[in-house]
Amino acid sequence: MSYPAALHVLSRPADAPGAATVVFVHGSLDRGESFRRVMRRLPELATVSYDRRGYQGSRGGGVVDLDGHIEDLLAIGAAARASAGGPVVAVGHSLGGDVVVGAALAEPRTFGAIGAFEPPMPWLGFRRDRPGRSRPWPAIAEDPGEEVERFFSRMVGAAAWARLSEQGRGDRRADGPALVADLRSLRGEGPPFDVTALGVPSVFGMGGATTEPHHRASVQWLGAHVPGAEVYEIEGAQHGAHLSHPDHFAALTRRVVERAGNS
Repeated sequence: MSYPAALHVLSRPADAPGAATVVFVHGSLDRGESFRRVMRRLPELATVSYDRRGYQGSRGGGVVDLDGHIEDLLAIGAAARASAGGPVVAVGHSLGGDVVVGAALAEPRTFGAIGAFEPPMPWLGFRRDRPGRSRPWPAIAEDPGEEVERFFSRMVGAAAWARLSEQGRGDRRADGPALVADLRSLRGEGPPFDVTALGVPSVFGMGGATTEPHHRASVQWLGAHVPGAEVYEIEGAQHGAHLSHPDHFAALTRRVVERAGNS
């Protein structure tokens, strides 16, 4: 299977031929490796994950905006379809979910179904700070490395940042330009796409009661307004469900594959 040369790709074959293929897409300040535990729990499926361009093993490909990430996913999806024995689906976590939705809107025939776990779509009106968009966006730090520390501390915790080794912090800071591009992709003058135009079977995942309220509100809105969409809740999980609840995230993935088979 031939994937774009600029991307670092991880793949696992299925135990038997003719299986469906799942392409996983990571969120901001993450990497394809973070799906490893989920992929191990899906032996009956062919699985693919990759470092989005600008991150980790794909830093050599330069930094791109949301449209560039969508193009990369469509290229990976086309490569998977060329050799897949069954349907090909895509599942994205966080901003990776935006990439997946954007790809399905741009080329609906690439994926038989899609899944997106807590995709950030602030243009819908659900914000971390408060409902609506009356409050200005917090400024992005001029230094991408500084923005990495802010983002990591906000999403994972300041104590977790402090526990990283100097090498670990440096490795994360190297992803700063890609992170800044991600953040700017969400702060344009208008929505990057109309999610209600989605015609591909979709499953929108969210964590349980302890996940961020704006994530739950956004996913519930998507379930109510995207034609044929399903909402899949992982009880007890927060935003990083693919890491904390890999069995449940694998079950969500199987549901996406089922949607492709039923479409």
